[in-house]
Amino acid sequence: MIKVSVMYPNSSDASFDIEYYCNIHMPMVAELLCGAVKGSNVDIGLAGGTPDEMASFIAMGHLIFDSVNSFQDAFGAHAEKIMADIPNYTNTQPQIQISEIKL
Repeated sequence: MIKVSVMYPNSSDASFDIEYYCNIHMPMVAELLCGAVKGSNVDIGLAGGTPDEMASFIAMGHLIFDSVNSFQDAFGAHAEKIMADIPNYTNTQPQIQISEIKL
């Protein structure tokens, strides 16, 4: 199993509509990618590692897939629509990481 993490960097001028992301964007992604998505969750950054430190990421969305190929096959056909929705909920440029799940 692999996890695709889409991380939205935090900054003093970053904006992020968590309601839109959780209630519109993530369900749209799950619907477009059909059965390829095995699970998902969203993290909201609260703080950094030291007192009064801002969280490095304002939010992170995680999608679980069987393999890198299953992600690439499902995402490729819908990438343009998914990416075009980003300005509807944030002014940040997301960073993507694909990880293997070990535990």
